[in-house]
Amino acid sequence: MQPNIQNRTFFLGDNLDFLPRINTECVDLIYLDPPFNKKKKFTAPIGSAAEGAEFRDWFGEQDIKDEWVEEIRQEHPELHSFLRGVREMGNSYNYCYLVYMAVRVVECHRILKPTGSVYLHCDHTMSAFLKLLMDCIFGEKQFRNEIVWHYSAGHGPKKDFRRKHDTIFRYSKTNDYMFNKQFDPYPEDYEYKHEFRFTDEEGRLYRKNRRKDPAGQDKRFYWDDGVACDTVWTFLRAKKWNQIPSTSKERTNYPTQKPLALLERIVKASSNKGDLVLDPFCGCVTACIAAEKLGRKWVGIDISIKAWKFIELRLKEEVDEDVTRGEPRLLRDPPQRGMEDARVKKYVYVMSNPAFRGMYKVGIAENVEKRQAQFNTGDPNRAYQVEFKLLTPHYKTLEKFIHRKFGGNYEWVPGKLEEIIQAMKDYSPEQDDAIGFDKNS
Repeated sequence: MQPNIQNRTFFLGDNLDFLPRINTECVDLIYLDPPFNKKKKFTAPIGSAAEGAEFRDWFGEQDIKDEWVEEIRQEHPELHSFLRGVREMGNSYNYCYLVYMAVRVVECHRILKPTGSVYLHCDHTMSAFLKLLMDCIFGEKQFRNEIVWHYSAGHGPKKDFRRKHDTIFRYSKTNDYMFNKQFDPYPEDYEYKHEFRFTDEEGRLYRKNRRKDPAGQDKRFYWDDGVACDTVWTFLRAKKWNQIPSTSKERTNYPTQKPLALLERIVKASSNKGDLVLDPFCGCVTACIAAEKLGRKWVGIDISIKAWKFIELRLKEEVDEDVTRGEPRLLRDPPQRGMEDARVKKYVYVMSNPAFRGMYKVGIAENVEKRQAQFNTGDPNRAYQVEFKLLTPHYKTLEKFIHRKFGGNYEWVPGKLEEIIQAMKDYSPEQDDAIGFDKNS
């Protein structure tokens, strides 16, 4: 699908007003640095470049909508079960935060290309919950890395170890993901430094590998090439990775600003020049600046007009004029989905189980066989059978129609199988008017 969002675009508003309107599978890389559910308010210092920037980092029932939960129930049963379990734990603020995140991550999964990746930045507050949420949406097998970003500053109660790291979860859309290996400089006290005792004709130090390459030749490893990155990003010898010096032109004093070098590593690793990078919580727009400097396209979304001011300021101060290609633009209206994408079709299915005679499970799925397998995983008799399925762009209203017509309870519908199937075949969107449905839902 071709993207319906243009390079160097900033959308002002709640990202959930924009994400559902972006074309399916058109983004190469998504970086998410959302609220962490720290249960406090963040405010930028007076007199700083970020003065006026603030956000509330706690969540309650007023921050979620019933239709979000209902859509998750219909289309993502595993995710719904997980969220219901969190709610039953009794911490409503955690449940509300995760519902808020779930509907947004579901959209991120949809718009990501099959070769794309997403990086979710969090900390200890909700990392355990967010890992499970990402597993439900992307699938456990698409989990690639848990990255520990260890920074120089840190704090914590006297009776605890100091807290000095964030967590970044990396997931891919499919197994056919794009990745560029990254390298760190060798530390001066590297224990095998003595092995780099050979010098080539250009004066570069290298060591010989004990193994041969496929052609039977010795592999060369150069000292100045560095060592392949692992999942612990400490950067203790390169302080620009740990903190932003007060004299640095990239420092904005935004409460949760991340170093540019950190985002440059992510952009380099999971995108190529010309690829499209999206940051739906762009804050002080570091991901957008990293993408610009590295020759990628970018789109940012944020609820604060201050983020747009950062784009104007940081492009001017941190990006060379010969690198910037075109002026950024501010938009308040969401893009228009392509017609072929806006009419997405899904299956409405009917399943039976002998344990529930006279009742049939009616729901929505992109892959009915996969949904059947999920149900059978929790059934010791593995007795769920697909009786009928119908591919339609009106899947939401059809499913609601069948449940209301036959008096359905949760996903189960009482009645005769042949009557349920015939009602599905005879359904038309005009029937929505009779029972008060929104045709555009």
